[in-house]
Amino acid sequence: MDDATAAAAYAHWRDVPTRWSDNDVYGHVNNAVYYAYMDSVINDWLIARGGLDIHAGAAIGLCVESHCAYHAPAAYPETLRVGLRVGHLGRSSVRYELALRRDGTPLADGWFVHVFVDRATRRPVPVTGPLRGALEELVVR
Repeated sequence: MDDATAAAAYAHWRDVPTRWSDNDVYGHVNNAVYYAYMDSVINDWLIARGGLDIHAGAAIGLCVESHCAYHAPAAYPETLRVGLRVGHLGRSSVRYELALRRDGTPLADGWFVHVFVDRATRRPVPVTGPLRGALEELVVR
């Protein structure tokens, strides 16, 4: 997949700089940190575009599934591009699909599934309003 095709396959791209603390003893970004990059890009979108109130909102998104396939290493200092799209938007759940790239080189691909639940009861709630609108912006057809 060329850069233009890859860029069009994701609705949102964000630059994520690696940090000194991201490297492990093998000299590359530790595998768990890729999940942190993906989770941060998702939640930044939900907060900024969807109005998600992570501290006091009635609904919160809980990760119920995640996956990452690693293709090439990254290291500090680098700036990675993280692509985000929605692969499936249900009544109370969403599957985010992500791509981590460096200068067009695939580093990793992954997904997260969030189920939105009531903060107090932890029971699923419908995704509605600005949050649903923000998620619909990420659906690539």
